[in-house]
Amino acid sequence: MARERSGPTLAHLVLATRLKSLREAAGLSRKQAADALGAHPVTVRRIEQAQTSLDEGQVRSLLGAYGAPDAEIEEFLGKLATANLPGWWHPWRSVMDPWQLDLMSVESATSIIRTWEPALVPALLRTRDYARAVDDALRPDLTAAAKEARTELLMVRQERLRTQQIRIWALMSAVALHTRVGGEGVMAEQLTALRAATERSDVTLQIHPLDGPPHALTGKPAITVYRVEAPEIPDRVVREGGPVGAADIWDAPTTVTDYRLLLDYSCATALHPDKSKEALS
Repeated sequence: MARERSGPTLAHLVLATRLKSLREAAGLSRKQAADALGAHPVTVRRIEQAQTSLDEGQVRSLLGAYGAPDAEIEEFLGKLATANLPGWWHPWRSVMDPWQLDLMSVESATSIIRTWEPALVPALLRTRDYARAVDDALRPDLTAAAKEARTELLMVRQERLRTQQIRIWALMSAVALHTRVGGEGVMAEQLTALRAATERSDVTLQIHPLDGPPHALTGKPAITVYRVEAPEIPDRVVREGGPVGAADIWDAPTTVTDYRLLLDYSCATALHPDKSKEALS
């Protein structure tokens, strides 16, 4: 099922899943856990699905009921305190789209980000001026200050991903190389940046040439698949398009697999990374 709202952070999801695992390991039902908490079983279900905030007092009571040792309780509560801190992206919340708020904590926990962009340079490979020019063209609803803030956020995202050595596997159409965004100077700088990106060990770039045949993602909107490192948390797929600033997010394994296969099929018919590098020359 698609979601279009801000959700719990990855850290909260991991902790909620851990609570469920500890309850099950203790052999307790949700009703028994709720009785220990003095609450309704629905409350325990919502806690375990991270549909409500994790209250320190409730968490401590649940862990005690599950027989967790004092050291584990303190470690868990320490992680909860850290999870409750504002995310690094907090200063930009007011200019972020709702789906971006839902994905920021997931993005920082991925091992690889795979993305398809049908008409523009993929966001994670854009230069500052190119990114700003895209918002100038596509987001007339935003103020100049909001556009500048969104551009700054993107630059910080790129730097954090690079520092964390999160792999980016980008697939794009050569259409982007012929779509003038922001003028000749901006395009020249962006082309130089793409060439530099192909030299990075954490980036794989493939291009579908203009004269190539249809492929598995022909006609599809921008798609991003996040491979999440935390075993308790499913991968995510994001499909942009539709209303301005909107996107669909799925975490159902079958849906994520379907989109990952579409990327696989499309990458198989795109230019090899070495040939894609030559296409940028």
